[in-house]
Amino acid sequence: MLCSFNVMATTHTVSAETVNINAVIAKANPGDRILFLAGRYQLHLNINKRLIVEGEAGAILDGNNEGDVIRVSASGVTIKGFRIEASGQNLTEMNAAIFVEPTASNTTIEHNFLYKNGFGIWLDAVTDARVLNNRIQGDVGQRSQDRGNGIHLYNTKNSLIQGNEVWQTRDGIYIDTSQHNTLDKNTLHDLRYGVHYMYSYHNKVTNNQTYNTRTGYALMQSKYLTVTGNTSEADGNYGILLNFITHSTLANNKVINVKQGAGYVTGGTGIIGAEGKAIFIYNSQFNQIHHNLFSNSDIGIHLTAGSEDNQIYGNAFVLNRTQVKYVANRQQDWTYEGRGNFWSDYLGWDLNSDGIGDKHYEPNDAVDKLLWKYPVARVLMNSPAIETLRWAQEKFPVLKPQGVRDSAPLMHTTFLKRAVN
Repeated sequence: MLCSFNVMATTHTVSAETVNINAVIAKANPGDRILFLAGRYQLHLNINKRLIVEGEAGAILDGNNEGDVIRVSASGVTIKGFRIEASGQNLTEMNAAIFVEPTASNTTIEHNFLYKNGFGIWLDAVTDARVLNNRIQGDVGQRSQDRGNGIHLYNTKNSLIQGNEVWQTRDGIYIDTSQHNTLDKNTLHDLRYGVHYMYSYHNKVTNNQTYNTRTGYALMQSKYLTVTGNTSEADGNYGILLNFITHSTLANNKVINVKQGAGYVTGGTGIIGAEGKAIFIYNSQFNQIHHNLFSNSDIGIHLTAGSEDNQIYGNAFVLNRTQVKYVANRQQDWTYEGRGNFWSDYLGWDLNSDGIGDKHYEPNDAVDKLLWKYPVARVLMNSPAIETLRWAQEKFPVLKPQGVRDSAPLMHTTFLKRAVN
């Protein structure tokens, strides 16, 4: 005869007066709940079995500036509801508020506030983690480069990082050698980089927001990224940086007000030498870049170092001081299936009212190339010599350098929903 048993999970309540909380954890059964009452706990927790570890309002875990505050080594653990602060600051040792070991798959970390730790959350070769709706603030008493990242993924797979707010750490979310993860609806501000990818494939970056960072989205050395529906506003060097990115899609993103002197540094002033590029594409090929808004920035788009064979179409370039900076020796035509991009400074016409300009758009000429190469020549910008040079290259196209051409410029942005919202 077979018998079935309904094993009920037990809640173990602890308080700041509990002598040995790790002993309580050791006695708990898998699936039990450890509830921390309000109070300050100066301790380091080791979670080595499937538990729900939860803090009620006012429960503070204090690491006393040593090691990790919580270390998780079992699968199926949930950590929620805590304020966690003062882990160690040794970044070489990867000190973190919450460190999740490779054996701890299916970990859920949600609704915590992490403050002044080395790293906020470190996922180390973890699968199927969920990091949801946490708030993570760094230590402004440390130099930016001496702080850890808010959320750090190393060799992590199939994980969801969603709804978090990160500020004043080094980078908001750092992804290294990690595959098939999703970053969704996170808010990242007052940082070096909002999102930072290195050597990672098949990841999604959707509906995130960055502002007041040095670079909103630093995408480097990676493939097969899907970057859609994100916003970058008032970031400093770059809104989006593509560095050795291939076979990726960037669509329906909005990048506005990326200007020299914007972005975050301690004390709230701008960055000396910030370049103010809405999107910078360096040695990146075979990407789809379409239906994005790049507006009100010092430079709308800058391509260099072999950034060719990308499909760039359906974008809106609006009121950028320089729409395009292109440094290469090969002509590029930014159209796809008979449609190009919208340019706010396009002076052409549309006699047949098909929404496509009847005259091609070329944003750069030989004068632009000269000024990029010799910036001090800008003092001659409106001189008769410069005007004569522009007139000569218009009359004699053989003098024109290779550059970007949009042979089917769009006359309006109504196709681009995010541009008009």
